[in-house]
Amino acid sequence: MSRADEHGPLVDLGYERPQLPPQARNMSPIVPRASIAGRALVAVVAIMTFLASMTTGTVLLVSASAAEWQSDVSSEITVQVRPAAGRDLDRDTQAVADVMRRQAGIIEVRPFTKEESAKLLEPWLGTGISFDELPVPRVIVAQVQPGTVLDLAALRSRVTQVTPTASVDDHRAWIERMRSMTGATVLAGIGILVLVIIATIISVSFATRGAMAANRPIVEVLHFVGAGDRYIANRFLRHFLRLGLEGGLIGGGAAMLVFGFSESITGWFSGTPVGDQFAALLGTFSLRPSGYLALAAQAVLIAAITAWASRRTLFATLDDIE
Repeated sequence: MSRADEHGPLVDLGYERPQLPPQARNMSPIVPRASIAGRALVAVVAIMTFLASMTTGTVLLVSASAAEWQSDVSSEITVQVRPAAGRDLDRDTQAVADVMRRQAGIIEVRPFTKEESAKLLEPWLGTGISFDELPVPRVIVAQVQPGTVLDLAALRSRVTQVTPTASVDDHRAWIERMRSMTGATVLAGIGILVLVIIATIISVSFATRGAMAANRPIVEVLHFVGAGDRYIANRFLRHFLRLGLEGGLIGGGAAMLVFGFSESITGWFSGTPVGDQFAALLGTFSLRPSGYLALAAQAVLIAAITAWASRRTLFATLDDIE
């Protein structure tokens, strides 16, 4: 008895083979949407986007704070009147203040009292110290009208004629240091962003090659039935673009939440040394609306870079398969 007789007659279905409806066929993608590799890539893109967003946000905060520092410092002139033997420090301070008030372009002059000048030394020397025996200089702060360019050489000459122990400081050294610090921070941020983008491209390239290797039989069958490289690449491209957008939204959204709650978090530490240092360095530690738009645009950019890296790797891998 033959094997066919043993199992019964074979039935030829002919044209009655079951056919899937077009909608069901379209719901079966070439690349599986939910896979371990796909979830891992989403996690990698989310982490990279979060790091890039935190870097960009910090650079924006430092740049805004540095601009405020420069604006505040450049609008002030500080005069120090040092005590000298045989001279009345209070009278010298008042004489210098009168010279400053007569200077065109200066809108406000505020001489510090002895107690206020001594308080400026408390962060370095501490409290409860008697400054009576120390030669503590008096400080005079003058506010300059915005947009006014003063002749500092002439001003110094008039001040020293009245009080030889007085010195005028326009804070140029501090402004240059702030500019240097801001430039270094921006360069460091750009360097970190470049490294994040490179790491993202490498991760996407490996993930694309892994997906192509896992679906190689499907790709070969598609080639056999006449599908072109562009058709196959577009299916993979949509897959990785979706993963990139998902990871970018997760990472960028997490960074936005961090900056959104940072102002209230820093409020908890207000009045403490750590809180004061952060407030002096980064202001209120809150981004402007333009900063949030920059973070959202950066998340979309990383998703686009993910799709671009995937496309380049796809065509290179398809050439190898052929």
